[in-house]
Amino acid sequence: MAGESSFVERAPSPALAAVASLVWIQRVGERPLAQRLVPHGGAELRCVLGETPRLVGPLTTATYQDIPAGGTVVGVRLRPGVLGGLAGMPADELVDQDVEGTEIWRGLGRLTDLLGDAATPEVALGHLQSFAARSAGVRDPLVGEAVRHLMPWRGGKPAALPALLSISERQLRRRCRAAVGVGVKELHRILRLQGFIARVQASVDQDVLDVDLARWAVETGYTDQAHLGRECRRLVGVTPGVLLAQTGAACACGHDHAASYLPMLRPGDGRFVQERRPMPA
Repeated sequence: MAGESSFVERAPSPALAAVASLVWIQRVGERPLAQRLVPHGGAELRCVLGETPRLVGPLTTATYQDIPAGGTVVGVRLRPGVLGGLAGMPADELVDQDVEGTEIWRGLGRLTDLLGDAATPEVALGHLQSFAARSAGVRDPLVGEAVRHLMPWRGGKPAALPALLSISERQLRRRCRAAVGVGVKELHRILRLQGFIARVQASVDQDVLDVDLARWAVETGYTDQAHLGRECRRLVGVTPGVLLAQTGAACACGHDHAASYLPMLRPGDGRFVQERRPMPA
């Protein structure tokens, strides 16, 4: 990223913690940026300050969003299973969509003004978090349990969910699509890849030298490295090795992605977390 660009992630406010996994502020330097967005199972509420907030629905493959030179973006990453209640519509209608917030929520002009007039990006992010918390709606607890079971460090399998949750496969698929946007099998593929991406981000953050893609693939739930390679190309558009190199290059200026990668790692995995640098305030 050029010039004075920066990217800071952090945990959401306590009022938003049940709805969002992280929030961020991104400042773009003297050249415009094409920001790659990768599937993570949730959705994103994001705003280039001075413009109308936008909702990026659940992605099934990587896409790019253009950010103008000198632009500042504030954003909220919603947890999987939250979108249906927050948008007030079936989440599968928003899959792979990037829409203006005014198409989803009435009266969004007030929020647009608050964000544009905010004294600092931090204040603008506070307004965006408050809006997301107020708009959260009712979440499906059964889908929430399915999401927890499929987190990459738990190793859960989609085939086990109907019996575990005492529901038919058809009903589970319908409710998952309404709340998350995709079915349980697709969600499992996305979360599994996020488990691998977390290791990539942590390895860059911690300057890990013993990169072993084959071992990471198996530990993340893939059959082998070839299986990981196919899924990475399908969901991200590049090979795992290229993803590792691109992540290292993009974060060379000190971006800290711990807020996104720590929840995707197995608790207590000291190889990645015990020496982590503190996050910026």
